[in-house]
Amino acid sequence: MRPLLFLDVDGTLLPFGGPGPYPVYESGGTDPAAHPLLTRIDPALGHRLRALDCVLVWATTWLDDANEVISPWLGLPPLPLLDWPEGEGEGEDAAGAAGPARGVHWKTRPLVAHAAGRAFVWLDDEITAADHAWVRAHHPGPALLHRVDHRSALTPADFTAVREWLER
Repeated sequence: MRPLLFLDVDGTLLPFGGPGPYPVYESGGTDPAAHPLLTRIDPALGHRLRALDCVLVWATTWLDDANEVISPWLGLPPLPLLDWPEGEGEGEDAAGAAGPARGVHWKTRPLVAHAAGRAFVWLDDEITAADHAWVRAHHPGPALLHRVDHRSALTPADFTAVREWLER
């Protein structure tokens, strides 16, 4: 069974600095008017993501907008969406929790639950050491939690790290 690849948008595909805007391709894609920051996402990332031997899953607060706006821009088919538990949202975490959950990102537990023991890669710009520790303690399968630099979003070096992990 192919590993899952949980994919964030803001800071992971959509850089908060660095290059862009990228040109709008005449041969299709999404109208950049669909979102004012869309042209900051490198459309070549879609080809690189499809080349990974993973099942791509949106793990973002963009929810349906990820499929309606970003997938066409990247040349991706609609991807499954990770459903977030009620009350979970951007910026929330378990910082107030006691014990091993302290500082764990709010996405971590739903990702592990969705993976259900299956190997997975998580690409996000907010992954911390607390998330690594929590996944090691609660996920029986292999997992790569790869923090992306939010200033540049995914780079060739990030794809190399994922490919090398997948080949192991």
